[in-house]
Amino acid sequence: MSDPFGGFEQSWMLFAGFIVAYLFGSIPFGLLLTRTAGLGDIRKVGSGNIGATNVLRTGNKKLAALTLLLDALKGLVPVLIAWRFGAGMAAVAAVGAVVGHVAPVWLKFRGGKGVATAIGVFLGLAWPVGLLICATWLAVAFASRYSSLAAIVSIGASPVYALFLADPQRAMAALIIAVMVVVRHSDNIRRLIAGEESKIGKSDGSTSHDT
Repeated sequence: MSDPFGGFEQSWMLFAGFIVAYLFGSIPFGLLLTRTAGLGDIRKVGSGNIGATNVLRTGNKKLAALTLLLDALKGLVPVLIAWRFGAGMAAVAAVGAVVGHVAPVWLKFRGGKGVATAIGVFLGLAWPVGLLICATWLAVAFASRYSSLAAIVSIGASPVYALFLADPQRAMAALIIAVMVVVRHSDNIRRLIAGEESKIGKSDGSTSHDT
């Protein structure tokens, strides 16, 4: 006889997995690191974003690199842990971690754009997809010199990559993540269309792409 509460128990576990991953993803490393280093509130610098790109505007390259690494790890770690409970839990954790970065409860739901965290998530969710995303980012960035365009194209292509290199379940998680990241880049998209977006190495210090 099947367990009449099996469906409820599974749904509860998935919800719990989402919340744990969300809390992982919501850790504002950029803000914490800059404050610890005595650089003040990163939200009052440049674009006001908590990602690595805005941390770089403080002039501290090592701190920006550390922020990038930690933002990626906060996507990778919860997904790897979630795999112990199955592919479904890993997919839910992937979405939760990115939601945490772009909408952290501690910062009134105003976070980063999710690129670094999304890459970490994909490396844990389906590493071939993660590597292909990195390769796409590099190719588009090299060809266009637009970091924002590289992020939009590479993360935007992730559902297709996941569909062919993973499975429909992980492709659906990739689609949700891609939508979040692209929506967070809406200002960048408008500037790209208007020809006003800053190219790599030629930032205006306030409106270029952030992670």
